[in-house]
Amino acid sequence: MKPKRILLVAGGRSGEHEVSLQSAQGVLEALPFDTDPAVIAKDGRWLLGRLALDAIEAGHAPRGDHPFPPPVAWYDYDVVFPLLHGRWGEDGTIQGFFEMLGVPYVGADVTASAVCMDKDLSKRILAQAGLPVVPWEVLRKGEPVFVGLEPPFFVKPARAGSSVGIAKVRRYTELRPALNEAFRHDDKVVIEQAVAGVRELEVALLGNVEAEASVVGEVRYEAEFYDYATKYTAGAAELDIPAALDPGTQETVQEMARRAYRVLGVRGMARVDFFLAASGEIYLNELNTIPGFTPFSMYPKLWQASGRPYPELLTRLVELALE
Repeated sequence: MKPKRILLVAGGRSGEHEVSLQSAQGVLEALPFDTDPAVIAKDGRWLLGRLALDAIEAGHAPRGDHPFPPPVAWYDYDVVFPLLHGRWGEDGTIQGFFEMLGVPYVGADVTASAVCMDKDLSKRILAQAGLPVVPWEVLRKGEPVFVGLEPPFFVKPARAGSSVGIAKVRRYTELRPALNEAFRHDDKVVIEQAVAGVRELEVALLGNVEAEASVVGEVRYEAEFYDYATKYTAGAAELDIPAALDPGTQETVQEMARRAYRVLGVRGMARVDFFLAASGEIYLNELNTIPGFTPFSMYPKLWQASGRPYPELLTRLVELALE
């Protein structure tokens, strides 16, 4: 069997551009295949070859060389591995391009990517399937502002990740600035009830039709919530893997994650995030179809604790793309 060739696509136009390049650096160092990088710069143009490697090493790419579609020999690669976090990469946009090309790619398809990226749509589907989610409301830019929830609540761009543009509102006077910030990132905003005293749990899934679930991990931090700086600053958050949970709670979280994965039609991988309330109630927060792969990201750490080392995890993702 000939060795596999992989095209790793990173960067992107979203606010998670730098996180994507951090993820790419970790994957490039560990992926046990002949791999070429391609980087989408902040201006939407592409960098290839040595320039892409330089951008990954630098951790940012403000400008690219090639407009879309780039001059890539797509059919020379066995699999495309997108590591594009956020909009235009995790939302089905680039997946639709790969589908049109007919090339295998790692991760969720167009529909699942788009639905999981939209916090409102995914909550509607999960709630309809009987999976518990916290109360939420939706506002679109230009609509009259009316919020029926009582503070505290979170204001979030509906289609952004890594806690970009999120604010916690403790009193109604803080609502307008929070909406202004969220609307900078999306024209649709989710307002989500805050649950007091929650523990934040995460589980990693791997598979196509039926997913394997990792051990459950817990994120602990001193910040008021798990914001962008806390997520991507080394040492700002502590990851307890496995989380200190009774076996019944761990099994419930794992089974809820697998149910959500099936309901939303995800394939390849996802990190599923939960809130565990002081009362013992479990709420499903969201599914991330392209989770972080930085050296201190939860997704690879969960699999490592479950007995699947980083290179083996990456190999399995490539195999799943070819199934």
